[in-house]
Amino acid sequence: MKEGRAKANILKIILGILLLCVVCVAGYVIYMQANYYRIEDHAALEAKNNQKETLKLGEMYTAVTYNIGFGAYGPDYSFFMDTGEMEDGTKTAGKYGKAVSKASVKANTEGAAGELEKLGADFMLLQEVDVDADRSYHINQKEELIKRFSDYGNLFANNFHSAYLFYPFSDPHGAVEAGLLNFSRYKIAEAERRSYPVDNSFVTKFTDLDRCFAVMRLPVEGGKELVLINSHMSAYDEGGRIRAQQLEMLNSVMKEEYQAGNYVIVGGDFNHALGEAVAEGFPAKQKFPAWVSVLTQEEMAQGIAIQQAVNELDVPTCRGADIPYTKGVNYTTVVDGFLVSDNVKATAENIDTDFGYSDHNPVFLRFELLE
Repeated sequence: MKEGRAKANILKIILGILLLCVVCVAGYVIYMQANYYRIEDHAALEAKNNQKETLKLGEMYTAVTYNIGFGAYGPDYSFFMDTGEMEDGTKTAGKYGKAVSKASVKANTEGAAGELEKLGADFMLLQEVDVDADRSYHINQKEELIKRFSDYGNLFANNFHSAYLFYPFSDPHGAVEAGLLNFSRYKIAEAERRSYPVDNSFVTKFTDLDRCFAVMRLPVEGGKELVLINSHMSAYDEGGRIRAQQLEMLNSVMKEEYQAGNYVIVGGDFNHALGEAVAEGFPAKQKFPAWVSVLTQEEMAQGIAIQQAVNELDVPTCRGADIPYTKGVNYTTVVDGFLVSDNVKATAENIDTDFGYSDHNPVFLRFELLE
């Protein structure tokens, strides 16, 4: 009889633990859903410390795009959402949900800023800049970079605002507020945040960014405008279904501005290989990953071209983050760069940092607005 009571008590304890787990999971799901929202489309953006000088025709200007990876992606870093496969069939998966340490975030952010200082571009388009996030130990990268580049005008567009993501369990990603940070040495007359279509499936909408692009209008002598766009498309989109919708939206904006007679430059992290030549163009010990989609010139709006870098087959701009970085081992490709309208004369160059401070390399653009 005592043995029967003991078994019954054990069963009650087990059932109690299971019930508690169900309640906790249900409560967490409700918490995530209650805190989920999409930022409005066409939200006005304010240019702070706005500069006074305006653009002229026939002069040379420079721009850089750089995904700084929230200061986490030193060479030894791998990210939990990234997966891959080695040549011998071994499956790989990233380890960390947040940066390894606060010190590493500081070092990588300062290192990325140092690369930007060396380039000295007139315009800087940055992605994955954290404002307040567990993953970057609450270092305000936005404010640190604004202080570092205090002689520029600046403008910020939020594209990641998540409640506390308690995954991976060994190193939770946490809550995040992050976005696109833009710097300009020239006057921004107007700017707005455009919301990309995103994957609204139950899990992905909590883990992927609230993707967007920032549209900045800069006056040009003669009455036209340079429409300068900072874009960050979806990454975890096997088959490229969502990215195709995002490209369709971006194309419509570029087409409208080009047909209005404006100059158009789009810089950013496209999360597409920018052309078939770079999709499998670099030595690696990994198989071609399923997440890679290829962006071709045929997909561009009329009058818009992918600005191929002069060294595109020598310097990749993105590495697979499913394993720590070793040159010649990780899959690498070119997903960062610029799209330009044909009334802009431009050359681009991929800058080789050997992925020292991010899982991306910067891309530098020299351009001239034609009469």
